Amino acid sequence: MVTVEDGKAVKLRGNPDQPYTRGALCVKVNRYLEHTQADDRILHPMRRTGPKGSGQFERITWEEALDEISVRLRGIVEEHGGEAIWPYLGTGTLGYLQGCEGVAGRRFWNMLGASKHWLNICSAAGSSGLTRANGTAAGMDPENFAQAKLILLWGTNTLTSGHHLWKFIQDGRANGAHVVAIDPIRTRTADQADEYLAIRPGTDAALALGLLNVVLAENAQDEEFLAEHTEGWADFRQEILDHPVEKVAEITGIPAAAVHSLGMRLAHTRPTAIRATQGLQRHESGGATLRTIAAIPGVTGDWRHPGGGVAYSTSGHVHFDIDMRYDLLEKPVRTRVMTKLASQLDDVKCLWVYAANPAGSTPDANAIRRQLAREDLFTVVMEQFPTDTVDYADIVLPATMQTEHHDLHAGYGHLYLLWNEPAVQPPGECLSTTETFRRLAAHMGMTEPSLFDSDLELAEELLSSGHPSLEGVTLDRLRKEGWVRMNYPEPFTPFAEGFPTPSGRLRFPPAGKAYVPSHAVRTAGGSAYPLTLITPASHTFLNTTFGNNPELRRRAKDPVVLVNPADAAARGLAGGQRVRVHNEGGEFLADVEISDRVAAGVVASPKGRWPKLSPGGANPNSVVAERDGDMGKGPGFHDNLVEVSPCAGP
Repeated sequence: MVTVEDGKAVKLRGNPDQPYTRGALCVKVNRYLEHTQADDRILHPMRRTGPKGSGQFERITWEEALDEISVRLRGIVEEHGGEAIWPYLGTGTLGYLQGCEGVAGRRFWNMLGASKHWLNICSAAGSSGLTRANGTAAGMDPENFAQAKLILLWGTNTLTSGHHLWKFIQDGRANGAHVVAIDPIRTRTADQADEYLAIRPGTDAALALGLLNVVLAENAQDEEFLAEHTEGWADFRQEILDHPVEKVAEITGIPAAAVHSLGMRLAHTRPTAIRATQGLQRHESGGATLRTIAAIPGVTGDWRHPGGGVAYSTSGHVHFDIDMRYDLLEKPVRTRVMTKLASQLDDVKCLWVYAANPAGSTPDANAIRRQLAREDLFTVVMEQFPTDTVDYADIVLPATMQTEHHDLHAGYGHLYLLWNEPAVQPPGECLSTTETFRRLAAHMGMTEPSLFDSDLELAEELLSSGHPSLEGVTLDRLRKEGWVRMNYPEPFTPFAEGFPTPSGRLRFPPAGKAYVPSHAVRTAGGSAYPLTLITPASHTFLNTTFGNNPELRRRAKDPVVLVNPADAAARGLAGGQRVRVHNEGGEFLADVEISDRVAAGVVASPKGRWPKLSPGGANPNSVVAERDGDMGKGPGFHDNLVEVSPCAGP
């Protein structure tokens, strides 16, 4: 809720009547209004005047910007074909109109025959693994954690990323729930849990098998649910039996007694709710990991109980009608992969970046910088602030922020649709993403009517799918009420009677595919880089959003790398010492924090810092390899081996 005085937004607060947020805001957005009015806000179109990467620009008019862009795009299409254009879209804005779902701009790009863009950076591997199991990545309603008796927070730091869920966890705890945090890092969430298991990165699927081994030993599997609603049980049962507690303890680094104890709780506690989020699947075997974790409620039958199951993302419960108008393409075009930017830019002649900061958030950052420095690469960046990516742009277009445009939101952690009405006029010459593409289409003489649909028309189209979950959810209602829960029952047990798979059954992992060691697990022992680097979410930054905010930077302090006391002693490292975290791909600088919050062999340094505002001009993505995961081409942000060495420099 925004209070406006004399055309200026002066107060931001959460709405206490919203059932999921209950009026709470996180530290990242508490100062959002100040952020929209920051001195470094980009307010006008700009053209590069210095070398790429220098961040030197001159102000130009929108007419000049559109003229230059139009000429360059036409020339690229004529000489190289439309596929030489890569519209690179990120998750900086999570709205369906302006942001990551691609409604804004996709029809325009289809008219040019541009390459498609696979937005895989966040959750693709886990979504693919869950879909192979359940037929969808959607799962239980997170609000139903209040009804659980055992809550597993698996690879998720709820109090930093998704703190609204904590209220429902606390409601469950008040009703007797036991809360367990499973994480390579003892996070602030782990501090608040009843129990914490420090797991070796990339071995979560093995733990799932070990817990189920105890369930079988207790004969606590739900035979009726298994018979009626699953397939592949015989092979998967053998896989479970092949992973006894002692073997799993050796793989995961968790004491056998702790594995057995939690297995006993799982065997005899209904309902059990599992919250598993993106960190779990950011390694080479991420898809298999989520698929195996998804098997747990299939064995225990928790899907039949309100408050039981797995919550990964609720976005699969959103059934909008998104017509990208691929019929406008004259021929099929290739799809370029977001996290393969460094290796797939070679034949690209135009990179158009919006809602993204790849120079600060994408693997193999050093190679990306080299590509962005190419003089034959025409780069346009639509942005709000002068990010590292902006520094390499030929043309910069000023973009609106949340208080300044229409948008339709559907959270991936709840079952509500939310409408974003602009509270104030955009500052300077900032335009929304949708309006920018409407103007560019007109400037290039395009006449296809769908290119000029207004924001309200696009929103109406999204809501018109006819799916039962959207019955009665109209744009008029959303604009009046602000949010509407989709038409799902309360409590919601989505798979109590079956799954949206071809057979209607949960599909267990095939033989030998439930636990597959990740890259770091396989190679750590013989590597010159023996430490596994985890890059968790920052408590102050949202990926690289807010990375330039002075107050949030002050709270975050200088970059740190958590190092276990044993690893620090072996390297002669002292607390507060500036070090190089490095491997064959590159390095970044950080200050050592000696801590038992990470186990021996694991180091951690939060993501989200802008490279140019970091010591040495680099962040952890300089040591992240461009490596595909097993499913969905998911990235391996937590699957990297490094060494930590003293740094003589400042």
